[in-house]
Amino acid sequence: MESWLLENGYPALFLLSFLAATLVPLGSEWLMAVLLVNNFDPSIVVPVATVGNTLGALTTYAIGLWGGPYLVRRVLRISHDSHLKGERYFNRYGSWALLFSWVPILGDPLCLAGGVLKTGFWRFVLLVALGKLLRYMVVAKLVMQGVNYGLS
Repeated sequence: MESWLLENGYPALFLLSFLAATLVPLGSEWLMAVLLVNNFDPSIVVPVATVGNTLGALTTYAIGLWGGPYLVRRVLRISHDSHLKGERYFNRYGSWALLFSWVPILGDPLCLAGGVLKTGFWRFVLLVALGKLLRYMVVAKLVMQGVNYGLS
């Protein structure tokens, strides 16, 4: 398995990062660390993981956007007035929480809420991508520091 991951490093990282940002309970940081320890280029690893993870979050956003009416009315049973009030509040203040869409357990519901509450597409992409990019940059820096200090 490890040799397959190393042979298909960037595509495997993209796929795992994508799946990790959907409702599938996976993480992608471990593979990113494995690739970095095996001398994959950090300037490629970080963007690949960020793009994959952002596109996965967009999938969850789309589920909320197009499945939102069903979720709101049938599953959650939220009144139309409450839904509109929540949408206005989230778009004014809560959309900034999308910067934390990378946080385990919290991130997927945030992306789903972004779709259900109709956060603007470009606002969603910018906030989510920025949060994910910063997270992957920090992880890469920590891994590379560990490699440089001989911790690998």
